[in-house]
Amino acid sequence: MLRTRLMTCPARPVIKAAMAVSRPFFRKRASLFPAVIGCDEVGRGAICGPVVVCALWFDPEALPRGVLGRLDDSKRIERAEREELFPIIARVSKLVFAARSARYIDLYNIRNATLQAMHQAVTRLRIDAPVRIDGIDVPRGLSGDAQAVVKGDGKVPQIAAASIMAKVMRDRLMTRLGQRHVYYAWNSNSGYGTPAHRAAIRTHGHTPHHRQSFGDLFSGLAGEIALQDAAGL
Repeated sequence: MLRTRLMTCPARPVIKAAMAVSRPFFRKRASLFPAVIGCDEVGRGAICGPVVVCALWFDPEALPRGVLGRLDDSKRIERAEREELFPIIARVSKLVFAARSARYIDLYNIRNATLQAMHQAVTRLRIDAPVRIDGIDVPRGLSGDAQAVVKGDGKVPQIAAASIMAKVMRDRLMTRLGQRHVYYAWNSNSGYGTPAHRAAIRTHGHTPHHRQSFGDLFSGLAGEIALQDAAGL
C-alpha cells in the first residue's frame, strides 16, 4: 500500500512594517557634514506673533551618539520630541536667537523682517565659520562664505537643529502670549491661520500681536465689526 506523506511547511512569521520615521542624517555619515553655522526661521507663515530665527554651530562628528540621527525639519518632528531635543541641542551647540515682532513685520514685510533677524542671529554668534541658511535668500551684509540652501533642513544638520530650536522657542512664546489672549488658542495653533483662529478674530477682533498686513482678513475685519455694531449684533 502506497502511503502519501504530507509535507507541511511551517508558517512564515508575519513581519510588520517598521513605523520608524526616516530621518536624513546618520551617525556613520557624520564626517560628510562640515562644522558650519546653520540658520533657519519659524513663523514666517503665521498670521500673528513674531518670526523667530536661530543660528547655531556645532561639529557633527562631536555630537553625542544618537543626536545626529534625530535631526530633521521641525515640521516633521512631533512636539514632544522637539521639546526633548531642545536641551540636548542647546548643550552641544553655540547658538543665538533673534526675532522680529508683528509690528515690525507689518512695517517692513515678512521677507525683510526674516532676513534682518537672520543677520542679527548670525553676527551675534561671533563664530568664523561658513554660514548655511535655509531657503533662497542670504541676508545682506554677511561676510565670508554664506550660502542659501533650498530645503536645507534636510541637507545640513545645523539647519535642521536651528529649525527645531526656533520652533520650540516660538511655540513657548506663543503659549505664554496665549495666556493673556485666551480666545485664539495660540497654545495649539501657534498663531497660524486655522479656521478656529480666524473665527476668533472675527468674533473678538485682533490683538497687537496679529499681523494686519497679512491677506484680507484684517483689512475686512473693521468693516465686518462696523456692520455688526450697526445691526446691534
